[in-house]
Amino acid sequence: VCDERECDEEAECVEVPVCDEQECRTTLDVRIHGNWYDLSGWRKAHPAGAHWIDWYDGRDATEVMDAFHSKKGQQMYQRLPKSTPETTAILDATVAPYSETEINFRKLRAQLEEDGWWERDMVREATLLGIWGSLVVGAAVTAESAPPLSTFLLALSMTNAGWLGHDYIHGIDKFTDVMRPFAAVAAGLGPTWWSDKHNKHHALTNEMGVDEDIATDPFLFPYVPAPENDSPLRKIQHLWFFVPFSFLFALWRVDTLKVAVDSVETKRPDAKNELWYLLAHYAVLLTFFPMPVWLPAVFLSGLMSALIVTPTHQSEELFDEYQADWVTAQFQSTRNAVTTNPFSEWLWGGMQYQLEHHLFPSMPRSKYPALKPILTKFAEDNKVPGGYRESGEFEILYMNWDLYRQVAQSDAIPGSPYSRGNGQLGAIDLGNSPGAGGVGLGKLM
Repeated sequence: VCDERECDEEAECVEVPVCDEQECRTTLDVRIHGNWYDLSGWRKAHPAGAHWIDWYDGRDATEVMDAFHSKKGQQMYQRLPKSTPETTAILDATVAPYSETEINFRKLRAQLEEDGWWERDMVREATLLGIWGSLVVGAAVTAESAPPLSTFLLALSMTNAGWLGHDYIHGIDKFTDVMRPFAAVAAGLGPTWWSDKHNKHHALTNEMGVDEDIATDPFLFPYVPAPENDSPLRKIQHLWFFVPFSFLFALWRVDTLKVAVDSVETKRPDAKNELWYLLAHYAVLLTFFPMPVWLPAVFLSGLMSALIVTPTHQSEELFDEYQADWVTAQFQSTRNAVTTNPFSEWLWGGMQYQLEHHLFPSMPRSKYPALKPILTKFAEDNKVPGGYRESGEFEILYMNWDLYRQVAQSDAIPGSPYSRGNGQLGAIDLGNSPGAGGVGLGKLM
């Protein structure tokens, strides 16, 4: 029996038997910067979960590797075992070669890294944290004397904490490593849950059946469903969309707690500390704010956040199959919002620069405004379909509402893709990924 290599979190590998007494392990092959690697021995040790490895079985993961990982992480994969020559030959013959857009994007990324675009402006970071802290203090001081004002300030602080935590979880520098628990402490949103859900959205944006951010049915449908997946609520979704929007933060909080408990039970990295951070958040929230203040604040914050995160993707292209050219797909599935005043610029929390964020999620958001002309030129030079897309902040909200209206007025379409796969592994097992059943090229070999 031939041996295979099994790897730990540091990508240190040892040889282990391919087969035990019951079954044999298949290969799990992923292309990164032109080379194919067999990650079957690495998938369980992957800090962000095995499902990420499964998604890219038989696919290229170069842009995802570069976007989400630190330099250390980018160097670690090179120590992993490469795919066999036979497997590599089959994959190279069937997987699309890199497009000129992808190649040019990698050159752009390398140039930006060399020019220091990932250096963080600590004065700006301190300012944003100061604003958040001021909102929390203001909400606490007015909780008894002016409950409506306290609710409004607390809601703003929750939304602001969400954006700050979002930045820190995406970050790959020492400052963000320290600040990673901020989302749990300040917003009640766990980094593990956020990474599992949100990074998949980044990697497979607007892919129907995969991207949970467009799987908002049965309350809201961004595209016309099949009859078996339809709901009577769809016909009125443009009239009551603000209600499910308001539940956004409440649902995120519930999902966070579920994932946190499950992570402790499955012994995921730092799971116990994360659960303590979440408990600390609720201890402070329930101690300093009465229910008539914090409960409506959760729903008001959910409404504000949903109005910001939803329109930048849902009115753009939706994909019913995997998009091999990740760079082009990000341009096609994303629209920026042009804010009209300083308050909106702050409130949007960097999400108005959605394209910049999707292409460079670990870059400090303070860099995004200066990146806009560079990406505009990149789209023109590479003839990206639709180019660099942006609309005014109120126009983009109308576009999203109009999408809901058009979908509401349409008849169900037989054969329309299922909006989600009951979770990431569920989507794989439904056949929406080459990793269905956890088996890649192993069956062919």
